[in-house]
Amino acid sequence: MTWLRNPITLGVLALLAVILLASTVAIVPETKQIVVVRFEKPIGTVNRWKPGEALGQTGAGLMARIPMVDRLIWIDKRVLDLDLDNQPVLSTDQQRLEVDAFARFRIVDPLRLVQSMGLTSGTEDRVRAQLTPLFASALRSELGKVDFDALLSPERGQLMDNIQIALQRYARNYGVQIIDVRIKHADYPEGSPLQSALDRMKNTREQQAQTIRSEGQRDAAIIRAQADAQAAKIYAEAFNKDPAFYDFYRAMQSYRATFGADSNGKLPPGSTNLILTPDNSYLKQFEGNGK
Repeated sequence: MTWLRNPITLGVLALLAVILLASTVAIVPETKQIVVVRFEKPIGTVNRWKPGEALGQTGAGLMARIPMVDRLIWIDKRVLDLDLDNQPVLSTDQQRLEVDAFARFRIVDPLRLVQSMGLTSGTEDRVRAQLTPLFASALRSELGKVDFDALLSPERGQLMDNIQIALQRYARNYGVQIIDVRIKHADYPEGSPLQSALDRMKNTREQQAQTIRSEGQRDAAIIRAQADAQAAKIYAEAFNKDPAFYDFYRAMQSYRATFGADSNGKLPPGSTNLILTPDNSYLKQFEGNGK
């Protein structure tokens, strides 16, 4: 068996051994799950995702397969993203909107996914391609049931939950679990629709401001009327308690308005000169006790 001592022969044998080992044993990372296909028929999974599993306690690691018979389809085990940009939506108040949204999903049943999508690689991209129109349909269906203002209110959270539920009904057919749905942006498209919306919002705010001003003026008039009535009541009670003092007080107010001067003793511009006789009844308070 001198041929075993030949370095070329040993190299060929070593290469064949490596090829045989590589086709028999595979290393499964924590982030991947595998569907084993035998004679073009899925027969099982390796390292399938399970809820609550701890890192290091999954089915990751070495696995054996039948060379030239078993084929492995690698599927991502992590949470994946699905983006939806500039989706046209018509709300119930006939507002044309452009909405950006995203969904987060995980492949939880890789065997069902392979059975529904076919025995090919690149399943994650094919899943995204299948879910994108379904996501857009669920988004338009739910947002088409509400006004644009609902996207700016607490009702927004319920809308996203409804979209997630609707999308999950389709996604389960592919072995996919929808984890979350979020609306990133919703606005009017550029151009005349946007300007019309801004003008409409401006007019609405001006009407609201005018309503607030009118209500404020109404409340102010009511307060002034109540204050005047209260003042008249106080004056009436004071007059009933001491009519002489009340006459004196009112006379002093009248004198101040008629003969009033500034701090320098000068009369205001445009003042009128009055000439009265000493016995004029208007000056009775200067005679002592109004008599």
